[in-house]
Amino acid sequence: MQDRQEQISQVVVTAGQMRDIEKRIFAVGMPVVALMEKVAGLIARRIPEIPANTPLLRGSRVGILVGPGHNGGDALVVARELYFRGYKVWIYSPFSKLKELTSQHLQYAQSLGIPIYQTIEQLPDSDLLIDGLFGFGLERNLTDPIASAINQLNELSIPIYSIDLPSGLHTDTGEVLGTAIRATHTFCLGLWKLAFFQDRALEYLGKAELIDFDIPLADVEAVLKDAPKIKLITRAKALGTLPLPRPAVTHKYKEGHLLLICGSRRYAGGAILTGLGARASGVGMLSIAVPESLKPLLVSHLPEALIVGCPETESGAIAHLQLPENTDLSSFNAIACGPGLTRDATPIVQEAINSERPLLLDADGLNILAQMGAIATLKKRQAVTVLTPHTGEFERLFPDVADAKHDKVKAVQEAAAQSEAVVLLKGARTAIANPQGAVWIVPESTPALARGGSGDVLTGLLGGLLAQATTKQIPLEDIVATAAWWHSQAGILAAQERTELGVDAFTLTQYLMKALT
Repeated sequence: MQDRQEQISQVVVTAGQMRDIEKRIFAVGMPVVALMEKVAGLIARRIPEIPANTPLLRGSRVGILVGPGHNGGDALVVARELYFRGYKVWIYSPFSKLKELTSQHLQYAQSLGIPIYQTIEQLPDSDLLIDGLFGFGLERNLTDPIASAINQLNELSIPIYSIDLPSGLHTDTGEVLGTAIRATHTFCLGLWKLAFFQDRALEYLGKAELIDFDIPLADVEAVLKDAPKIKLITRAKALGTLPLPRPAVTHKYKEGHLLLICGSRRYAGGAILTGLGARASGVGMLSIAVPESLKPLLVSHLPEALIVGCPETESGAIAHLQLPENTDLSSFNAIACGPGLTRDATPIVQEAINSERPLLLDADGLNILAQMGAIATLKKRQAVTVLTPHTGEFERLFPDVADAKHDKVKAVQEAAAQSEAVVLLKGARTAIANPQGAVWIVPESTPALARGGSGDVLTGLLGGLLAQATTKQIPLEDIVATAAWWHSQAGILAAQERTELGVDAFTLTQYLMKALT
């Protein structure tokens, strides 16, 4: 049972896929009315358990917003159940035409004496609103009078709980279709929908939770089998992906050898933070190539690493790599390149790209790659490449890819397919795609990570895991998703203890190990 729940918790679907899954369930005999009763019953039991500004006590006033479809039917069953449990319930039903089942539930609610209102002006006060106006699949913009009603409801300083999706959001892109409910809490039904992981939808979703109503895995797999998988990286999956436990008999080079190429006289801190991130990964051997003038500084912060001082340009960038005798780029299990380099290090990035080792590019490594022509350059590489851009860097790398702010998942899939690289697009919900179109999404993060240097920490952490993965045959996109999850969890834990203002990048490195315990 736990295995099924873990698998279901990872699945993300489009509106079309969810429709097809539901059709399969109904086609084999599941009555729509039975499923509605089950889903609404789960929601009704969950509502009183959710902390709110004002506890929802028996006798509290609950307003139910009812739409014309089965989402409205779900809301009406919730209304009935809360009414029977002693809550003061009223219903807002502004639509003249309802689906048959929804109409029947409204008729029954009316027979119970639950007040029903057709206009926003009639609505009494309430302690909580339940939004069942529109579910998944909405594609047209909302217009008046319903749009005006939603705007007025949003202005009320009371919690709003949405069923499946806040009314007015596009299920796949998270686009606001004219206007949308700003939910305090959203109950996503059955399977996660794509909108929950599009950055622009987050301010409307509130706290999201999955209501698992026992969709058979066979039906999910039957619909998704030919489509690229979109999954959430969960704690269980991430911990299971880490290169643990280690064999009893091993040595440092069997646990991965990472080369970091980073830093400049101007951005010495970037090299330190990247190194500290790599240290936390547990990589067996860490080498860090920096300008010669930075070598004493790096040795003081990372005494266990091999610090390689390189000749530098007049501006303080690495002029050329000067690796130890009998060592070249093929000596390493992976290379991570970019933080703090400056664009004066273009020949160094070119050398790393020309290598035949797994390569992670970030920061100035990405900016230099963009100048070279990312897609054409990367297609010439024989080894795997991982790119970790933020939105601005992504747009410079892939100017012809659809706007990542519009549909992050689609954009990262297109970029990975075109570049033949694994692409990690940073954001409030980080998305990772491989060239075959499979996507991992990091389901939670914190704005505390919107600080200079936090991306450098991720580069080091991911680089260290990448070096270990190459020795242990761990799937590349799994290790990338695990690093992103680990990084975000460290930020979340640090913010809980120090507030979102107190998580600088150096502090973040001190929470990486805590996040795994």
